[in-house]
Amino acid sequence: MLQAIGGLGIFLLGMIIMTEGLHALAGPAMRRALKTFTRSPYSGAATGAVCTAILQSSSATTVAAVGFVGAGLISFSGALGIIFGANIGTTITGWLVVLLGFKLKLGTLILPVIFLGAILKLFARKHLASLGLSMAGFGLIFVGITMMQQGMAGVENLLTPAQFPPDNFTGRLKLVALGILITVITQSSSAGVAAALTALYAGAVNFNQAAALVIGMDVGTTITALMATIGTSGGARRTGWAHVVYNLLTAIAALLLLTPYTWAWQYFAPGQLQVNGEIALVAFHTFFNGTGVLLVLPFSEHFARLMMKIVPDVSSPYTRQLETSLLSDPSIAVNAVFSSSQLQLIDLIIHIKRLLAQNLDASMSDLAALQTALAKTRSFVDRIHLEQTNQAEWSKLLAMIHFLDHLHRLHHRCDEEVFQVKSLVSLQQLANIRPDVLQHLESLVVHLQHERWHQAHQLARDLRLQLTEQLGPVRNKIMTDIALGKITVPRATEYMEALRWLQRITNHLARSVYHCREFSAQE
Repeated sequence: MLQAIGGLGIFLLGMIIMTEGLHALAGPAMRRALKTFTRSPYSGAATGAVCTAILQSSSATTVAAVGFVGAGLISFSGALGIIFGANIGTTITGWLVVLLGFKLKLGTLILPVIFLGAILKLFARKHLASLGLSMAGFGLIFVGITMMQQGMAGVENLLTPAQFPPDNFTGRLKLVALGILITVITQSSSAGVAAALTALYAGAVNFNQAAALVIGMDVGTTITALMATIGTSGGARRTGWAHVVYNLLTAIAALLLLTPYTWAWQYFAPGQLQVNGEIALVAFHTFFNGTGVLLVLPFSEHFARLMMKIVPDVSSPYTRQLETSLLSDPSIAVNAVFSSSQLQLIDLIIHIKRLLAQNLDASMSDLAALQTALAKTRSFVDRIHLEQTNQAEWSKLLAMIHFLDHLHRLHHRCDEEVFQVKSLVSLQQLANIRPDVLQHLESLVVHLQHERWHQAHQLARDLRLQLTEQLGPVRNKIMTDIALGKITVPRATEYMEALRWLQRITNHLARSVYHCREFSAQE
């Protein structure tokens, strides 16, 4: 038993090491694939399955999907397709275990691969080092499988199918619960499936018992995902619960399909269920996951709306996409910050526009919410750690930091807005200028909402240049009125401060939109 447990531990270690290496080696490419090819739930499912099979981590795929939804790059229904597909991708591990671990018995032959992988990790750099880590982890998986087989062979008389719950409906439910418990303990459904395959191979459990365990392990992955969403915002909770609901439905379908599946094997391949039970088990794992995906995909939009009702998002619309889990992937986190900041900029422009339209009491509570959101956004950016290796991602982060700086300055100007706007409204020389400024701000909001960055930047720059030309004569008129005794010096000072406020506002708007354009240019 100690050898079997140790083998399971080595298998888990191999999975962790291989996943880490593959993520460093192919993670950025897989993220681009997820973003590029997720045009519909169907393409999302296919992409999610392929990415999970390559990365050997459904968690990495799911976190990326959540990040893209938060960043506004894909829809929630598209993300559901990725999550559904990830369930198919995880079944690849079972095929590797059976075909390479049980049939080819690579446990000893793979040892030089582990050595070569370790050498590459120690002495190579960048991609070769990541490749070496993946090779070492891949080799450890099969060493672990060999140890589990040897350990289970030693206890075949102590652990038999008779010691597990009987093969009836109640017994299968108990085995499903046991499978859930195993996955919660090991934090890996792949390790649980490998253990079930090894137990079946050693004769410790029969096929139906192993299949019930695997069904439970599939459900168990949702428990760990759900625990990871505790304390997060609505987007992560909704995704976690969507995973739970979908896998529960799939588990129910799998339990209903188990008996017909067993009959089909006995009818079309008599005796093979006992000889090749491991292949039948991984085929069943792939079959019920694939069937579940095919059944749910046509209704993914309805499923998405149902989950939105079951798990409503009550967090701030400005910061709900800033999930802490995204910090593990800085490039996704930066995109989420941009989406959040873009919404804040649009609503801040609307706030300024209302004030210039003489609605002096407008949206003061909204301004407080915006200032709170900006503080949270800047705090989130402080936690993003991106190395200066990928020039495009680095340029995006710098553009984002500049954008947030000018957004902060806009907020600072809006703190003094009421006093300044009252002076602007009472200044007769601006009567003909204000409507044009309001029209420019209205058009700027439309361009930003539709992400027309070049047009938005051109409009913001034109507004700044136009105001520079128009406010010069207004300043001269104010000075002349002081000399003629038409206004007092303190009153003139108020007017001049108000004009400076308006010009600074347009300057920070132009710079903010410029950095938005620079950010989007790196996509």
